[in-house]
Amino acid sequence: MVHLYKLGGYNIVLDIASGSIHSVDEAAFDAIGMYEDTDDEEIIARLKRKHPEISDTEITELISDIKRLEQRGKLFSPDTFADAAVFKRMRKPSVKALCMNVSHDCNMTCAYCFAGRGGYGGGAGLMDIGTGKKAIDFLVSNSSERKNLDIDFFGGEPLLNWGVVKEIVQYARRYEQGSKKKFRFTLTTNGLLIDEDVIGFANREIHNVVLSLDGRQETHDAMRKLPGGRGSYEDVVPKLKKIVEARRGKGYYIRGTYTRQNLDFVSDILHIADLGFKELSMEPVVAKPDETYALTIGDLKELCRQYETLAIEMLRRRKLGRDFTFYHFTLDLTGGPCLRKRIAGCGAGTEYLAVTPNGELYPCHQFVGNRDFLMGDVWRGVTNEQLRDEFSLNDIYSREECRKCWARFYCSGGCAANAYNATGRVSGVYELGCELFRKRIECAIMLKVAEAE
Repeated sequence: MVHLYKLGGYNIVLDIASGSIHSVDEAAFDAIGMYEDTDDEEIIARLKRKHPEISDTEITELISDIKRLEQRGKLFSPDTFADAAVFKRMRKPSVKALCMNVSHDCNMTCAYCFAGRGGYGGGAGLMDIGTGKKAIDFLVSNSSERKNLDIDFFGGEPLLNWGVVKEIVQYARRYEQGSKKKFRFTLTTNGLLIDEDVIGFANREIHNVVLSLDGRQETHDAMRKLPGGRGSYEDVVPKLKKIVEARRGKGYYIRGTYTRQNLDFVSDILHIADLGFKELSMEPVVAKPDETYALTIGDLKELCRQYETLAIEMLRRRKLGRDFTFYHFTLDLTGGPCLRKRIAGCGAGTEYLAVTPNGELYPCHQFVGNRDFLMGDVWRGVTNEQLRDEFSLNDIYSREECRKCWARFYCSGGCAANAYNATGRVSGVYELGCELFRKRIECAIMLKVAEAE
């Protein structure tokens, strides 16, 4: 199976199973497109009609080149990875990461917040240090042979419980001294409470800082408001600049959210880049379909056009020495995720869990508060093994739509929470999300081709 498309002036052929990428001329593009279901004589006849400038000898050599690539497993290679999915399901569950909701409270009132402005459908609450320590104990004892463990401090707004965050980090570091475990911490914050103490501690202990900014002031302020109703742009931008400067432009990224109210989200991305930030992400909003800001299938054409516009602009800026990184266009074609991750994705509900302030466990932060997805707690561990098994069966071979999708080894089956919100099933398929992902990967591959050439 191959995927062929044109973007940025390039004719691109992706061999799905091997991951091989080919940038080819028009004749080769047409020949590869016909190759699987057309005999050689017909391919030659069609190419001669469409490309009369090419000689018979050149056409014959072209077909021979395609056959050699097929024999080498670089074109039309078979997908032989289904057995690895079965092996993944048979493995003993092993937790590698926790999203620690240290605060179910927030100092902002963002209109689109999937967490119900920090409370996840319940009352406000802060995690105490006893629960935080027990969460670390749970992770270590359930991480099996894993050495590298990840913690994301999340909320609500985690800086509302900054003292406990620091104590949790210090407690976890003690494990590193007496075991083979190594912790990596991420802090996700709206930025309002960033001060010298936060900057200093984060620079010493926090591997990655995720900072919220939606783009232009009018875009940001429309959704990300302070409790009194005023927009937060002017408050947060100076603080975001300060912490990024202190981190010397490394170990952070700016994360924005776009909605139906700013379908021209590329303008917001470029605004953030023009502020001097280089590590950027812009996510489609997670929203109920009846919300006025929710994205719809009808928006798809414009959203895909926006991603293509962004990719072309990134190429232009790269040539001018003003390049920046966009999270969804980032690909590692020489290493990249291991096979198991390509098949099963983030590991929500199995390898990755969310912890609430009172110590309850959920498959990920987007399921927090939905009691149907309560998996246990940090004291007793995972007690809802049926739910864990349901998540463990989620991979690219458990859905027929994924088996047929050319982007399956990049998407890894997609987000279970988005699937649930769209279809009512964690094994469902979020159609809009799938289309956006495919477009982003096309753009990402095109940028890699341009870089190579």
